[in-house]
Amino acid sequence: MSPSNPVPHQNRFQLVVFDWDGTLMDSIASIIECSQTTLDELSLPRVDDDVIRGAIGLGLREIVERLAPDCEEETFRQIVETYRRLWFGVYSYQPRLFSDVAGTLETLRGHGYLLAVATAKSRRGLNRDLRATGVEEIFQATRTADESRSKPHPQMILDILDELGVKPPQTLMVGDTTHDLEMAHSAGAYAAAVGTGSHNREVLFKASPHVYFDRVGELPWWLAGGTARTSSR
Repeated sequence: MSPSNPVPHQNRFQLVVFDWDGTLMDSIASIIECSQTTLDELSLPRVDDDVIRGAIGLGLREIVERLAPDCEEETFRQIVETYRRLWFGVYSYQPRLFSDVAGTLETLRGHGYLLAVATAKSRRGLNRDLRATGVEEIFQATRTADESRSKPHPQMILDILDELGVKPPQTLMVGDTTHDLEMAHSAGAYAAAVGTGSHNREVLFKASPHVYFDRVGELPWWLAGGTARTSSR
């Protein structure tokens, strides 16, 4: 399947916006395990791992609705509180940046790109990860789901564009889920899919990315004029 939009000239971009979990941070397995442990602690039935994997990148309420459909408000509150306690007490210490991420970000910064993050994480969680991984100073702007509309609504990207004074056609959104790609399309930005996260290549191409990478480390090469996949085959 080919993307519905043509691949842009790479040198048109001023800004690269990254998703966090599954794109820069190798955290998918930890998120799944934390979610299942949350359900166990509350004596709620487990869900298939793919249900959790498919929800990563959405807002908190949307995720809980997939973990416990039609749950009462009190159960919703318990799930949120339990998950946050487990995540910040145990699981947040497990994720690490993918091995090629730090070098990729430094390369892009060295070539003058503005860099940003748009994530479904909370502000508290993102700030903690940024400090722990040592990349906090690399990004000119960041937005989280608790201070903006959740993906796939375009508000996070639009807020970043407004802050940095960049236009949508000058912006590339890089993410590992269809939620990221749909957000980019809705904002009028270009969409790059990366295959390191919760949605596989076949699923990602259903959201018509302009370009696909197996890993984020392929991005600087493509921006410099290299070729990358624009088809799921």
